[in-house]
Amino acid sequence: MNRQSSTSPGDRPSTSGKYSRRTVLAALTASTAAAVPLLSAAPADATPRRADDLLYIGTWGRSQVHAVRFDPVHGTMTPLGAMAEVSSNWLAVHPTRPVLYVAAGEQGGAIRVFRIDDASGTLRQTGEVQAQAAPGVVGGLSYIGLNEDADTLLVADFSAGSAATVPVGGHGELGAVASRVHDAGSGPSPRQAGPHPHHVLVEPGGKFALVADFGADRVFVYDYDRATHQMSVGTTGGPGSYATAAGSGPRRLAFHPDGRSVYLLNELTADIEVLRWDGRRGELTSRQVLTTNAPAHTGTTSAAELAVSRDGRHVYTSNRGDNALVVFSVDPDTGLLTEAQRLPCGGVTPWSFSLHPDGRWLFVANEVSGTVNLFRVDPRSGRLTDTGTSVAVPNPDCIGIRSSHGRS
Repeated sequence: MNRQSSTSPGDRPSTSGKYSRRTVLAALTASTAAAVPLLSAAPADATPRRADDLLYIGTWGRSQVHAVRFDPVHGTMTPLGAMAEVSSNWLAVHPTRPVLYVAAGEQGGAIRVFRIDDASGTLRQTGEVQAQAAPGVVGGLSYIGLNEDADTLLVADFSAGSAATVPVGGHGELGAVASRVHDAGSGPSPRQAGPHPHHVLVEPGGKFALVADFGADRVFVYDYDRATHQMSVGTTGGPGSYATAAGSGPRRLAFHPDGRSVYLLNELTADIEVLRWDGRRGELTSRQVLTTNAPAHTGTTSAAELAVSRDGRHVYTSNRGDNALVVFSVDPDTGLLTEAQRLPCGGVTPWSFSLHPDGRWLFVANEVSGTVNLFRVDPRSGRLTDTGTSVAVPNPDCIGIRSSHGRS
């Protein structure tokens, strides 16, 4: 797989690029001032309404999962507090079942399964699976997510340098690990001494699984068997791969709805790539590279999150170095990108964000400032507007949405 020349312009940015006390305090002041009018608009003991959604929020290094009730009609958020005292590097919500999966940061790579009570938001643990083949690796999982059929949980084990698949039953329960693949490679950054998978997804055709490997500067392409839920290197002697620029640190992948374009966000260089996807051969080819940094950017460079709108007209990214959200417009004929908007994230260190299923809202987990901020999405232009609404959550790193629509 060939890479075209890229333009020049991570998890937590390196200590050489720490934020100054003045920067953090200024952002906190601005975020808090904007949030005050609506922060206490709905008390925590407000009578729950079935039509409201539930947000579940992981906390980096705090070993808690918090819940927030969200009213998608009025755009209000009500904090419910900590619902589970467990390590929560990443989490995922089943699209139809009242089930939450929580990936741990501790040794062993534990994935815990919780039953959601829609009326109260409370969680009850119902299962646990160890993702690592040889528990004892320092650190833990960097990502978990469900495939489109919601019958397989995809796991990225940053510390162990591996990716895994776990079957999901009809009621959301997890089976034993079905497959585990180990990446290979390294990069020039001190944080890239070995392979570090950061994201896994199954392509729309269901024949291949893609792994964005932060440490190896590669996107690995493994064979995927929908019947057995297994990833494998196939029969070609090894997985296919797409090489990014040295030291780029691939972090996130997202397919355009047409299945022909893939967007890749690189953490260390903070750029976004448009890749052509050949679903028959399982090959990626570079077409465009754009920075997510501001024109006058200095200091820490660190991109974090990536999402494509449901209609495929817009791509969203977060930049932790600039404390910004960047919106790109998608050319409907080519899938290529044009920067459309850049705005502050409402806090400090936008670790991740989640688009609401109805496409009208975006929730940002600002990890250092300890807030989840709400943005309104214009469905026509794709532009974001900071609503001024936020809730306090200690070191939020991931947001899962239990939508009131399609519940079972």
